[in-house]
Amino acid sequence: MQDAAASVFWRLRYGGGGVTATEQKSGGSSVLANSAVMAAGTMFSRLSGFLRSALLVAALGSGLHADVFNIANTVPNMLYILLAGGVFNAVLVPQLVKAQKNDEDGGAAYTDRIITLAGLFLGAVTIILVLGAPLLMRLYLGADWYSADHQAQLESTIDFARWCLPQVFFYGMFVLVGQVLNARGSFGPMMWAPIANNIIAISTLVIYLVVFGPSNSGGYTSAEETLLGLGSTLGIALQFLLLLPVLRKAGVRFRPRFDFRGAGLSQTAKLGIWTVLFVVVNQIAYTIVTRLASTGSAADGTGYTVYSNSFLVTQVPHSIITVSLATAILPILSRHGAAGELPELGRTLSRQLRNALAIVIPIAALLPVLSEDIAHLLFGYGAGADAFKTYAPTLSVFAVGLVFFTIHYLLLRGFYSLEQNRTVFFIQCSVATTNIVAALLLTRAFSAEHTAAALAGAYSLSYLVGSVVSYVVLKRTLGDLDGRGLLAFLARLVMVTVVAAAAAWLLRTGLGLINDEPTMVLALIGAAIVGALHLGMLLLGAQAAQVKELTAMVQQVARRLRR
Repeated sequence: MQDAAASVFWRLRYGGGGVTATEQKSGGSSVLANSAVMAAGTMFSRLSGFLRSALLVAALGSGLHADVFNIANTVPNMLYILLAGGVFNAVLVPQLVKAQKNDEDGGAAYTDRIITLAGLFLGAVTIILVLGAPLLMRLYLGADWYSADHQAQLESTIDFARWCLPQVFFYGMFVLVGQVLNARGSFGPMMWAPIANNIIAISTLVIYLVVFGPSNSGGYTSAEETLLGLGSTLGIALQFLLLLPVLRKAGVRFRPRFDFRGAGLSQTAKLGIWTVLFVVVNQIAYTIVTRLASTGSAADGTGYTVYSNSFLVTQVPHSIITVSLATAILPILSRHGAAGELPELGRTLSRQLRNALAIVIPIAALLPVLSEDIAHLLFGYGAGADAFKTYAPTLSVFAVGLVFFTIHYLLLRGFYSLEQNRTVFFIQCSVATTNIVAALLLTRAFSAEHTAAALAGAYSLSYLVGSVVSYVVLKRTLGDLDGRGLLAFLARLVMVTVVAAAAAWLLRTGLGLINDEPTMVLALIGAAIVGALHLGMLLLGAQAAQVKELTAMVQQVARRLRR
């Protein structure tokens, strides 16, 4: 029960929108304004998503029992990304914008052909996947799942996969239609629609808890499988269907078209080759990570549920800040790239990188301080009440990776704006290779109890490599990325963040000495006090050290909240 805005590890959101004359002149301010609209939708989606995740842990726990459903429910998203996600997200926005600008019909025929072709492809693939579910799940489950001791869990996993695999079609069509809207300057609907999915998921889980009650062991009955599986797929279908009226309102009158030859799709396919290879490399790494995580939970340690939930928590600032900035900035970067304005492209990208890091780095520093409290508040209920502390190490390690992932993610927008998808593929090979090697080594070095944290460490290390390689290659391509200005900014920001995080840690440690087993209410109050101190110290430090990017972002959010 996951939404498109909160998809797992390798979900790629490469949105965009039209560029107006005002945006051409105002650059940074227009990006911040557009980003705020999308960030609001993402924030509400995340809040409802957290309630969904909390209910899921309350119903199924955080161990093997939960992994039975969560792995099966995640596979459709993984497969959608593998089959079409990269092309839909990274390639179509620039191509749709070009078609709108250059075609006599404003890109209407091109859009009709893309939607028709995607629907046929996704529909056929979904049918094949449902029929081949037992064979498919062998890719994602460790050998221990096929032992006699886990036969009930294996059967339930395959049953859940059959219920959930139709999501591949709805994921694909949701993102495709959402990108058509983004290319027409309609940013909000794609960010807001997943809330409906979360509402369906929340309702399903409430019914499950009322009818069946919490459980953290054994397999599932057919009634439980039907309720959870069907509810999950209905939510994904609904978020797609909600975009259709918006698409019509945006002026798109879809008519199926099958005249694909000579219709301008060759360039899209050519660009998509490298993006597909990019995604294939990621999915190879992801499959290995999933198998390793499944072995952890099969051995009564931390596994996929702890890993994925921790990842989603630490990706909140990425989704609200970085994705929104990247979605709004891609058309501007594409315009600079098409015009050969490489210095301006570099300055624009560097400016938005500083805007994102001004928020992400302080949050990443606070996450380890409040990791246990966050886990308590989100996952300390029902079947997960006794296991929430197992999340703290994984949350802390993922916080480090969040910073490097943010840098890497934004730098890739520069390559996509230049249509250098081949370069992105080779860069991502370094990320995936590092992730695979590190995951294999770290999971062998640590016990099953720390499997999730070890995999988070591999993730963080892989994006450290990715961010360095991306920066070096892009700087060589553009000639300059304002490296000195970026380093000076980071030095000031890190100094301010270290002081604020140290103060927050001292306060949290003091509160822990007073009460090391706080109730849910006390944990919430304590986290709020520590967070407020961290924010206050950040703002004071930002003023003193002239970290203008941080104060500007805070002021932008405050203005939006006052409205």
